[in-house]
Amino acid sequence: MSETEKLRVYVPPHPLIQNWLTLAREASTPTPLFRTAMKELGRWLTYEAIREWLPVAEVTVQTPLAPCAGKMLRTDVPFAVVPVLRAGLALLDGMQEVLPASSVYHFGMVRNEETLEASCYLNKLPEQFAPETHVVVSEPMLATGNTMMETMSQLVQRGITVDRVRIVSIVAAPPALQRLNEAYPGLVVYAATIDPELDDRGFIVPGLGDAGDRTFGT
Repeated sequence: MSETEKLRVYVPPHPLIQNWLTLAREASTPTPLFRTAMKELGRWLTYEAIREWLPVAEVTVQTPLAPCAGKMLRTDVPFAVVPVLRAGLALLDGMQEVLPASSVYHFGMVRNEETLEASCYLNKLPEQFAPETHVVVSEPMLATGNTMMETMSQLVQRGITVDRVRIVSIVAAPPALQRLNEAYPGLVVYAATIDPELDDRGFIVPGLGDAGDRTFGT
């Protein structure tokens, strides 16, 4: 496997990302503020993830004074956001503010807390994505990697290539990243942080707890 074929994980050093991450980690952060933190993390991490990835076209516009060369987003390239339920919904509002024209396809996964295996309970992905579709996956916690492995498998079956995927996560852990690297070399992940380990329940440590429960107050 060459260097270009390896998984790439970016942790943007933006102070706003670190600010909202710290608020999300704090156990005493109330649910409304936690939701705000997740929305803001979704916004800023998506902004970073698409910075050099959005397809653009060279155009010429007429300013009030003269013609001027410029660049605009290509409207013929579809964009999709895939929130992995439940927790992926926490980032969705912020992501859509950056990608307002994107389609949203919900993908629901639930984890067996004893075996840590993930199973699908909702799949709203299309049978086949349109050619050139770019997909941003919203998955706040990359822990064991089981959920994201199944998500990627479903996307690939529907015509999405690895180079047209960006995963936006809040906290990632080595087990998930190692599995994704082996199965999907070249995949790109944007995360607010990489934490060192999982506990015996499969939770990321120090992490931020259950992102879904904390977002929805359940």
